Amino acid sequence: MSMNLLILRTNIETQNNVEMLVPILDNHESINRWTIDTDDIDNVLKIEAKENLRKEDVAQLIYGSGFSCEELDD
Repeated sequence: MSMNLLILRTNIETQNNVEMLVPILDNHESINRWTIDTDDIDNVLKIEAKENLRKEDVAQLIYGSGFSCEELDD
């Protein structure tokens, strides 16, 4: 199965915010690996996922935790 790399801008600004998402993202069956760069101005969330995971799916997970995300423009 091929991999899908999703790169999203978020409003996840602190390590405490990241900690809130650990159980949600770590336990998602389609997510292999993820990082959030809180030092970046866009607080970039990178997700290595199975190809069936879409950015809309990730947005729903993030919104459900009280945060927002959107596709990062090049």
